[in-house]
Amino acid sequence: MRRKPPPSPLPPRDGVNAARIRTPPAGPWATIRDYLVRKLTKLPPETIDAMLAEGAVVGVDGPIGTDTPFTPGTFLWFHRDRQDEVPVPFELTVLHEDDALLVADKPHFLATTPRGGHVRETALVRLRHARDLPGLSPAHRLDRLTAGVLMFVKTAEHRSTYQNLFRDRLVHKEYEAIAPYAPDLALPRTVTSRIVKKRGVLTARELPGPANASTYVELLEHRDGLGRYRLVPGTGRTHQLRVHLNSLGIPILGDPLYPVVREVLPGDFSRPLQLLAKVLAFTDPRTGRELRFESARRLGAWDSYADWAGG
Repeated sequence: MRRKPPPSPLPPRDGVNAARIRTPPAGPWATIRDYLVRKLTKLPPETIDAMLAEGAVVGVDGPIGTDTPFTPGTFLWFHRDRQDEVPVPFELTVLHEDDALLVADKPHFLATTPRGGHVRETALVRLRHARDLPGLSPAHRLDRLTAGVLMFVKTAEHRSTYQNLFRDRLVHKEYEAIAPYAPDLALPRTVTSRIVKKRGVLTARELPGPANASTYVELLEHRDGLGRYRLVPGTGRTHQLRVHLNSLGIPILGDPLYPVVREVLPGDFSRPLQLLAKVLAFTDPRTGRELRFESARRLGAWDSYADWAGG
């Protein structure tokens, strides 16, 4: 059985957790320094030497030195240098906060948690830093390109209580989307299909086989070739709403992946994905209260529809 990582001995810095790596079960390295030089290929050896000299790399028993012998299967922590990230020029607002929960209204282009090139420009890091909540963690996730209601748990004590609500599908979610209007498309309807998303592949695909995804789709209104749609997911597959509307022939406006992949340059915020996590509702398992949170955001294409109609 794989050993669970111990808690990090390094506190978050500017809201960002320390990076964690585990040494392999065997290898040719005499010292941990030799392993890090091989492992951290983006860092020059002199940078690794400086980190070790400063005590910036820490194991379970304390700082690692340049001569610390290689130990298989041990955990190491260190803080990465600040990355050059393109600032996301949109505000993250708080809808609700109590002793256990923080519910935010996330803008487009802001990732939920650090991943890849998005670290500090994420909802989690912004909130940890701004609210001084180092233990804050997401109860669920939204795609970086999707705006709307996003819920966080403030302490480890309550984390599983609220994350399990999403795991067990006890949270009611509603989305809004702006997409082309198709007068011949019979709505409302529930779309079901089998969606598969392979790791490392940008897009998800619908494949033959038992359905694992369902989405209720309703047309709220339409004008000048565009429709405003209400979407209620019955499942939570990656890109599910985007895939299902695309399969209906009404791909969501601003989508850089469906129906075709197109490149979006860093810092290009001109055409956000017109998808909004509008409502999150559930029974609080701790208090029994019925909670409902609604985004105050509006999808820009509906207000400036002449600029978006037909594409």
